[in-house]
Amino acid sequence: MALKCGIVGLPNVGKSTLFNCLSNAKAQAANFPFCTIDPNVGTTTVPDERLNKLAELVKPQNILPTTVEIVDIAGLVKGASKGEGLGNKFLGNIRECDAILHVLRCFDDDNVVHVDGNVNPVRDKEIIDTELQLKDLDSVEVKMKKYEKMAKVGADKEAVKTFATLTKLKNTLESGMSARSCALEENELPYISDLHLLTIKPVMYVCNVDEASAKTGNKHVDAVREAIKNEAAELLIITAQMESEIAALETFEEKQMFLADMGLDEPGVNKLIKSAYKLLNLQTYFTAGVKEVRAWTITKGMTAPQAASVIHTDFEKGFIKAEVIAYKDFTTLGSEAACRDAGKLKIEGKEYIVNDGDVMHFRFNV
Repeated sequence: MALKCGIVGLPNVGKSTLFNCLSNAKAQAANFPFCTIDPNVGTTTVPDERLNKLAELVKPQNILPTTVEIVDIAGLVKGASKGEGLGNKFLGNIRECDAILHVLRCFDDDNVVHVDGNVNPVRDKEIIDTELQLKDLDSVEVKMKKYEKMAKVGADKEAVKTFATLTKLKNTLESGMSARSCALEENELPYISDLHLLTIKPVMYVCNVDEASAKTGNKHVDAVREAIKNEAAELLIITAQMESEIAALETFEEKQMFLADMGLDEPGVNKLIKSAYKLLNLQTYFTAGVKEVRAWTITKGMTAPQAASVIHTDFEKGFIKAEVIAYKDFTTLGSEAACRDAGKLKIEGKEYIVNDGDVMHFRFNV
């Protein structure tokens, strides 16, 4: 299951620096606006200590973590919804992403230029929110015109429901709120799925702070937290420049020493990726054998056959049973054989809901 996160924000807020920390690719980072014109795309592994623990026990030939695709999207300006600057391209890039990482500058530094002259993360947030909301509003209104006459006649019940859902969305967007804040019912979502709305995507606000504010934040972070309190959104504090320094260190030991000196337990980018998982309602299961120990990403609530399809669609089509060992049991007992002997290996059918951390082996026949 490919996960794609788009890093957005006003020009010069630290997006490309953060991207460089997250990705194997290297984006140009410079002290001037529009440093990024075309979206840089890279991948990063999802940090998971459980994968390393399983590998220690199984001693496989290969270890394969799951990955996240990161897209560094060009900085946006006012009027992007009408095509200003790189607007249309910017908005198109966001539409392709599963989640939005909205970077906000939350540090004061006279040596780093701000596109609007001064540091105000709430204003910066509202600029981008407004542009995305305007673009979504345009999409909603275009579709409403197609259904308005049919809805008024009332003969087509589906048209009536579609128009009612669109009206609810229109009212939300016109009030200056994002689509994700609209109280839509589950059965209403199919009526708008074709719109691929920008503001319905889950969002995490990434507050880029100075080193002194890395652990507790500052007044700018407090202002952002207050501004998003009624949104279904996550907030994460990170110091992009410090993360860049950590990423440049070559060994694990050097990185741990650096973190210890800063009073931190893990790099901020690790927390960011884990938070992105939570944001998208994802979890991990594992396959473990002598050839490889591997992590697989699935949506929470998936059944065993659905989880199997992530490996190959044939696994779901020909699904028979799943052999399941809880991660805690595997690591406590030390091997699959020990779990089998202790009765901790369970045989599950098509209705089994996969738990986070399950170690699984699928039986199938195509």
